[in-house]
Amino acid sequence: MRSIKIIFTFFLINFQFIACLAQQKLEYHILSIAFYNLENLYDIHDDPLKFDDDRTPLGKDRWTEEVYQKKIRNMAFAISQIGLEETNSPPAIIGVCEIENISVLEDLISQPALIDYEYGIIHYDSPDLRGIDVALLYRKKHFQPLNSISHELILEDPKIPGKRIYTRDQLVVSGLLNGESIDLIVNHWPSRSGGEKASSPKREKAALLNKMIIDSLQRINPYTKIISMGDFNDDPNSKSFKKVLAPKPESKEVGFKEFYNPMMNLFQQGIGSLAYRDSWNLFDQILISQPLLEKNAPGYNYFKAGIFNPSFLITPTGQYKGYPFRSFGSGGFTDGYSDHFPVYILLIKKIE
Repeated sequence: MRSIKIIFTFFLINFQFIACLAQQKLEYHILSIAFYNLENLYDIHDDPLKFDDDRTPLGKDRWTEEVYQKKIRNMAFAISQIGLEETNSPPAIIGVCEIENISVLEDLISQPALIDYEYGIIHYDSPDLRGIDVALLYRKKHFQPLNSISHELILEDPKIPGKRIYTRDQLVVSGLLNGESIDLIVNHWPSRSGGEKASSPKREKAALLNKMIIDSLQRINPYTKIISMGDFNDDPNSKSFKKVLAPKPESKEVGFKEFYNPMMNLFQQGIGSLAYRDSWNLFDQILISQPLLEKNAPGYNYFKAGIFNPSFLITPTGQYKGYPFRSFGSGGFTDGYSDHFPVYILLIKKIE
């Protein structure tokens, strides 16, 4: 009789324990952080201080108000869809490049596809001769910016000593992501104009500036969570990454104060964010610091990375079928989007 009581008590305790676990349901909050090259998003006005003549109503591209509005609507819709399948909402934060000024961003976030999400803007005018800048858009519901600064990249023309080459700044924004401290860097490194090899030193200097920014942030707080994103005009295996920034291709290899490049795995699979001469490149990348990889630590942690390339962003027919559906071609405005696919990462946080 006593043994029966012991068995009954054992099952009763286990039943109560399982019932208790069932009541303690684990919930997670997931959000996306993205980057998108908006492909020459200019307004229609001629700025005498910028090389924007083509993007005016009388310029080569016949950049009229009607065309501009179509482009703006397209870009807003594309942004509204990034990460939607996984998070049911657009990116909490998105870095952008190839935008002319803050006015085009104000038009962008005021579009019907985005206006309800209440995006804020952080933007600085850069000295780039084409007049294109980088910027950060953030949903005010999720992100509170505390500090921002724009770092100039100083380059010298190798053919003309003392002559400066003007290019895009690197934007640094520090703030609170749903109450959690995070640092973000938005990049658009020098292009491959003149050839990959000849232009590589410019991007290596851009990588060095990026590393200096990261080092300064880590000196303030060695455990800070940092995301560096952008159109780097280099692939994950390029010299600027391998020799200068040196992010790890595998998350398990990342040590203290080091970085992980989740795009390397996609690149090795032959997946890219832009195409040129039947070859794919992965210039658009997002790098993350080691504290974002600590799965058991409180707060947001890295979950996955992806390239957002649904069918509406892909050229449907013709010579460039399968490429990103860019907004301009030889025949003028295509009613497309961009010559780059956006990239994104998902962050996840356990909620008790």
